[in-house]
Amino acid sequence: MSRLTSAFRNLKKKKAKAFIAFITAGFPSLAATAKLIPELEKAGADIIELGVPFSDPMADGPIIQYASQEALKKGVTLDKILSLVKKARMHTDIPICLMTYYNPVLSFGEERFVKKAVSAGVDGLILPDLPPEEGALLRKAADTHGLDIISFIAPTTPPERLRFIARAARGFIYYLSLTGVTGPRQGIAGDLASNVRRIKKVTHKPVCVGFGVSSRAQVAGIQKSSDGVIVGSAIVRKIREYKDDPLLAAKVAQFVRSLKGRSA
Repeated sequence: MSRLTSAFRNLKKKKAKAFIAFITAGFPSLAATAKLIPELEKAGADIIELGVPFSDPMADGPIIQYASQEALKKGVTLDKILSLVKKARMHTDIPICLMTYYNPVLSFGEERFVKKAVSAGVDGLILPDLPPEEGALLRKAADTHGLDIISFIAPTTPPERLRFIARAARGFIYYLSLTGVTGPRQGIAGDLASNVRRIKKVTHKPVCVGFGVSSRAQVAGIQKSSDGVIVGSAIVRKIREYKDDPLLAAKVAQFVRSLKGRSA
């Protein structure tokens, strides 16, 4: 059983919902990322999503774009991120997903990437620019070696395509709470709960909601109808705020606790 499947099963037994924390790998440094992973786990994150810095992040808003550019300036690469995950695996069993784009994976070599990612301890792969009809070689390698490729469903996805994507999904389904790019929003879409219910009618796979989530009220509201919530830009914004602070990891972890409604 994969770490992702095990995590969702354990949460279901406890009648709890997943909290997925996104951070940009290498921002403000790879050393800081290495410290953030265990601190976020202690703060209550159930899954870590590591964003791979990319020069043209089409799904990311300005907060994550800035973090990616800063990481790229410091020479952060896919190889270095995989090495970071491998070292993190010496101390944690938390599921770790990589969020990247297809071009870095293609350049790396699809099967080579999958093998190296699984060997390092990566559990899932999130590719916003790879539709489920494409990337047959990558998907075959991922299925062979046990890497879950997580699929997206949007508010605009029609019913027939929704069913197709749900069948192709591995690990969990990433439901976009809104159209557009990542970034904090003031509220959540009024049709979110009904759209999540629509997805859950055609699949037993966990459905987690991301994009625009930035407050405790939003987290709590989304978790009522979904299997989990993904928070990215709001956490990366905190990392930027404290990037020069020696207590960066602890302060960001406290922010995650506040989103989960936990005390210190």
